[in-house]
Amino acid sequence: MLRVGYPSAISADLLRDFPAEAELIPIADRLDRDIEIEVWIPDPFPTRAMRVWPHLHGVRLVLSLLAGTEWIPAVVGPRVTICNAHGAHNGSTAEWTVGAIFAMLKYFPLYLDIQRSGIWKRRFEAAAQYASITGDRRPLHPPVMLEELAGKTVLLVGYGAIGQEIERMLAPFRVEIVRVARAARTDPTVFPVSELHALLPRAEVAILILPATAETQGLIDRPQLALLPQGALLVNAARGPVVNTDALVEALRAGRIRAALDVTDPEPLPEGHPLWSCPNLLLTPHVAASSPQFAPHALRIAAGELRRYIAGEPLRNVVQAAI
Repeated sequence: MLRVGYPSAISADLLRDFPAEAELIPIADRLDRDIEIEVWIPDPFPTRAMRVWPHLHGVRLVLSLLAGTEWIPAVVGPRVTICNAHGAHNGSTAEWTVGAIFAMLKYFPLYLDIQRSGIWKRRFEAAAQYASITGDRRPLHPPVMLEELAGKTVLLVGYGAIGQEIERMLAPFRVEIVRVARAARTDPTVFPVSELHALLPRAEVAILILPATAETQGLIDRPQLALLPQGALLVNAARGPVVNTDALVEALRAGRIRAALDVTDPEPLPEGHPLWSCPNLLLTPHVAASSPQFAPHALRIAAGELRRYIAGEPLRNVVQAAI
């Protein structure tokens, strides 16, 4: 039998699709003994997973429940094959992205504040907010209470599976999509990231949905933020280090742009950090993929990889091959 360790916090009902050849070993997040397993499904929370790793022996394959595996190679070393859960969180992350765009363009954070205040007349603050962030100070009547997404230019920085799902969800809203991938592609409608500087001035909404790598760290810094048009919306559903946090805080405080973030750098964001109190910002604590379907989707992918592993077939989602 193939011994497969999984987080004990996961309901055994969700493992019913796993192959019969797998002996499933629940692993608590605190261990006082060593365990011999060949396949490890780490806890999605890295701190818990790293705490149990020293007690695990014989691991040859890691099946992450997340698309991101940044912390795993340094922990398990080069002699272990690592697979991610590619595709498990496409829908939920894309939905968060579209929801965040609408929340900001419809001024939901302001209206929630107005709701809590119980003062109806405060709705006219939306017109002042619109004029301030966009620079459009025309005497508009009736006053502006929100903005429309239709007709805007959306810069999609990252054109993998999640980026393509975001584009599919945005299609009914008649936006112009400008696609950017990390590397040049044969498709002439997908620009390489080397052309980002030329594209940023067109972006009324700029979406970041690319992995954290040495190349993408600090991809959006002061020069890039300065290229965005006045009032542009920056949406980061990727990884925190893709954006220079100090530069973003400066741009938000200056009223240059607005932003919606599900990820930050540092993360977790400490109490008292300047981002918490920045204007023109919607911030959620890395929750975009955390729907009730999170575990079922990810475990279904892990079960498929296990079947291929047992059958000696190539694995689909390898991010590190053992040496």
